Parts: sequence; structure tokens; C-alpha cells
Amino acid sequence: MSKNFDLQLFLAEAIERKNGVSLFQQIYEGLRQAILFRRLRVGMRLPPTRHLAQELKVSRNTVMGAFEQLIAEGYLTGKQGSGTFVAEELPDDLLQARAESLKVRPQKNSVRKIAKRGKSLSYAAFSFSTESNKPRAFQTGLSAIDEFPLEIWARIVAKRLRKMPRTFLDYGDSLGFLPLREAIAEYLTVSRGARCEASQIIIVAGSQQGLDLAARVLLDKGDEVWIEDPNYPGAHGALLGAGAKLAPVPIDGEGINVKAGKQRAKKACAVYVTPSHQFPLGVVMSLSRRLELLEWANQSSAWIIEDDYDSEFRYNGKPLAALQGLDNHNRVIYLGTFSKVLFPSLRLGYLVVPPDLVEPFGKAQAITMYQTALLEQVVLTDFINAGYFGRHVRRMRALYGERQAALIQAIRKDLHDFLDVEEDSAGMHLVAWLKGNLNAVEIAEMALQNGVYVSPISFYCIKAKLREGILLGYTGINPTEIRRGAKRLQMILQSLSK
Repeated sequence: MSKNFDLQLFLAEAIERKNGVSLFQQIYEGLRQAILFRRLRVGMRLPPTRHLAQELKVSRNTVMGAFEQLIAEGYLTGKQGSGTFVAEELPDDLLQARAESLKVRPQKNSVRKIAKRGKSLSYAAFSFSTESNKPRAFQTGLSAIDEFPLEIWARIVAKRLRKMPRTFLDYGDSLGFLPLREAIAEYLTVSRGARCEASQIIIVAGSQQGLDLAARVLLDKGDEVWIEDPNYPGAHGALLGAGAKLAPVPIDGEGINVKAGKQRAKKACAVYVTPSHQFPLGVVMSLSRRLELLEWANQSSAWIIEDDYDSEFRYNGKPLAALQGLDNHNRVIYLGTFSKVLFPSLRLGYLVVPPDLVEPFGKAQAITMYQTALLEQVVLTDFINAGYFGRHVRRMRALYGERQAALIQAIRKDLHDFLDVEEDSAGMHLVAWLKGNLNAVEIAEMALQNGVYVSPISFYCIKAKLREGILLGYTGINPTEIRRGAKRLQMILQSLSK
């Protein structure tokens, strides 16, 4: 086995006795993954089945069955009188080699040309996946979809479908379903201190589409734009995709440093900010800094794109008032989303734009995607107006607060030698700063091999040089998985610190 790798501990942490998957299958899969990820190296001898069964508190037949299956598939070899060993030539290696040999090789000089904008989008892409996997510790930005009141949502869908007028099958308003826009305007006025009417709200397919739409309408190619550093990669990509020239502006204890922004890009025509809970550092922009930013925008005739991505999840006190509510000169474009509050596949978000921008934004929306799916908008309207939305937000606020506390407890119990972390009054993740000479990228790579997901802070930086740190998400996983993930991360950090 590789140095410092404890197979028994690895399998014990991987086994879930009440998840509906047989112990045989879980042990088999755990061993197979350990072999493929080179935690068990070629030629290494495995512990005797009797000893492993005792350590895992399972029957010896279960362990023997997993060994026999892996031997049959070519992952292990049995040597009479000597034990069981990792095979010299793994089947997945052979399959990969065969697949590589069968790949179609492009001819020389057959480069496929794409637009410069397409290249910038490819460069800036922060995630793309065609697979849907079970949430793992410590993925960021995940909602607790297992806690969503799906039965209530289904009843609303069924009721609407039974009584839906045929006019709903036709094209709708490109700005969005008016009753939903009215419900959002009321919600933002009460909970976020925003100043808006339903006529200013545009329904979009999630915050990413909202960012893309704002960038298309507000920016010309080559325009300078301030962006927080570190920042949300989705905003980075949307702005680059619009041809903007990004000016990274550092974050201090009060939020984006307006003075530094003026020095770095005097002619900037827009800024992207997350003032209520800066992503990823969690800083709350102070009132004096908000007023300073608004004054700069007014004097410079610049736009402020305010991304309020997780304001509902504030665990101490009420959600903070939006920057948009302080704006007396109509320079703020406010962006919100339901994807994180409810469930990701809903793909519904909204923009609040100044009255004189409603027409150009509406026309751009009509050209790019015309409208978002109407049925989902109608169902969400009923969900909000019946009080289910507010109730769900309150439940998730309490649940996520408990999950953050569980993560902090697990870190202080098992990871205090390696990580510095403090509780956060809001958000969906914590920033953990590394102690000693640990490298966040190395940790992330090894963690991924062991089914744990952490994000290095450096991944979100453009020019900022910050202390080595990692992001740990907690909202999408239960306390049991949080503790299990902490144990695995402890094993990884112990191996890397030696």
C-alpha cells in the first residue's frame, strides 16, 4: 500500500450500512477505487480476508466475495500460500490503452476555427459536467435538495396542469410571467430593502444567464470592468465572453477597494460585486464603502452589477439591505436566483434593472432566448404566494446553520492541526486557511481521488496573492457526511504534511 494509506480506515469510512447498497458491493467498489487511484499500488499485498472482515465488522464471506469478484475482473491476483495481491496489469489500463488506439486522429492542419469570444468562454469556463452524482463533502454551492418539499411542489404542478388555460401554451412575455414579477418585487422590497416595481424585473434562466444578458446589454468589446479579486468564476466568464477587459480589484475588510479600482482602471464603465457576502471570502461590504462605490458609479456614469447570490442564508440577524436600495441614480443592476434557494435544476433567476433599461434588456432577452419556461414560473408564483417559499427559506436557514456548526466542530476535532477556520454569519461555505507549508492544489487533487471535493482559494484569484486556503461547502451534505469527509481530509492532510 502507498505510504500512510490505511485501507481498513478507508473502507470503514466508505461503508454506509443503511444506504440500500449491499456491503459486498460497497467493499468491492472501495477496493476497486483504491486500486484505480493508486492508493493500493501494483503488486501490493492485501490484508487477509479474516483480518479485514474483523476490522470492518462484516462477515468473512462478504470480504471474500469482493476479493473473488476483483480477481475475476483482473484487479487482484491470488497466490496460493502467499495471499492476495494487486494485479500487475489492471483491466482499466488495458481498456484505456485500447480506447486511445481507436480514437480518430485529426489530420494535420485540420484545426477547427472558433471565434475569439468562444475561446474566451472556453478559457473562463468554471464547470461543465454531463454526469449527475451524489453530493460529496465538501462541494460548494449545493442546496439541500433532499429537504425540498417536493410533494407540495408536485401538487401545485398537478393542479396547474389540470386547470391551465391553453393560452399558457403560447409564447409569453419575454420579461417573464407578470404575477411572478409582482411577487418578486414585493419580496425584495420587504426582505432586501430594494426599491423596485414589477415592471423593472426580468425573469432569466438562473443567475448565469442574467450575468450574460447584463454583459451583452451594458458592455462593448474592450470596455474596462472592475471585478472583485478573488471572484466568482461565472461572472469572470460572462464578462470575458462579452469582450470586456477585466481589471481585478482587491478585497479588504470592507469589501471591494474602490480607491484601488480607480488607480487600476480609471475609465472603467462597470463593476461586478457581491456586497452582501463576498464570494468567496465572505466579507460584507460596509455602508461607507457602499456609498463610496455608488458615488463613483454616478460620477463615472458606470454600472454596478450587484450579485445577491445567497442573501437568504444569514444566520445572525436579518438579511442585509441590498445595494440597489441605496442607489439614487439608477446605476445598479440587481441579480438574484432561485436555483440556490430552492433547487439547481429550476433554472430561474431575475434581474432588477433601472426603468430606462427595461426596454433594451427586454429586447435583448427576446433575441437571446425569448422567454424562460412558463410552467415553472407559474408554479413558483403559487409556491411564493401560498407562503411555502418563505417557510422553506426559514427551514433551510436553520438547517444550514446547523450544518455549518457541524463542519466547524469536525474541523476543530479532527483538522485543527492543519486548518484555521471561523464561523460565518452567512453563506453556503467556509474558508479554511492552511497551516504550515501545505499546498491547496495538492490537497484538492488528492482529495478528489478519495471522493472529497475542496476548492483552492487560488482558483478564484486573478492577481490576488492570498494565504493558502480552501473552500469547504456544507449546505448540500448532512452532518454524517460532513464528519466522514473531515476524517478523509484528515488522512490526506496527514500524508501531505510529512
